[in-house]
Amino acid sequence: MKSNGRLIVFTFILAAMATACKFFFGPDLDWSGFSPVIAIALFAGFIMKQKDMSFLLPLLALFISDAVIQFLYNQDLFPYAGFYAGQWKNYLLLLSATFLGWALKGRNYSSLLAGGIAAPTVYFLVSNFFVWQGTAETVYPKNFNGLMTCYEAGLPFYRNSLIATLLFLPVILLVFNYLTKKKAVLTLA
Repeated sequence: MKSNGRLIVFTFILAAMATACKFFFGPDLDWSGFSPVIAIALFAGFIMKQKDMSFLLPLLALFISDAVIQFLYNQDLFPYAGFYAGQWKNYLLLLSATFLGWALKGRNYSSLLAGGIAAPTVYFLVSNFFVWQGTAETVYPKNFNGLMTCYEAGLPFYRNSLIATLLFLPVILLVFNYLTKKKAVLTLA
């Protein structure tokens, strides 16, 4: 299989992973945030030499999974919509993980670990800031205590996204290496 064909297959594998996690874990608040999307974006920045493709891969995987969830929602087979107002912020934040991957380039295992911790942390801090900033005064007051309350409420999501990123990043690397090099090894860029 040529490299473009492998990349297409790989993209659909990533989209299937993201969709499966949303389907099985998304409706349960205890598992909210357990998804490979941050790991996908980080991986794209680590590995992909073409910067435009490094953006396209995570966005395409997330968009396909959101479209499948939207379809299931429209069929009354899933409890929430795949597409919603303000979703563009999540797509934009996801790309911050790709930028982080560029900076670290996955040159060694410590950079994999650093990226696996930093990417969900940045996502958590910025996304919860957006939530705090965009909510009504009665939910989170527009002061320091309100912001801290918002961050506290998001801690379960952060825990799950951190665990998912640290789990899925090596899995994604192994699958990619198997598809491209026919070796199931954890190699770095």
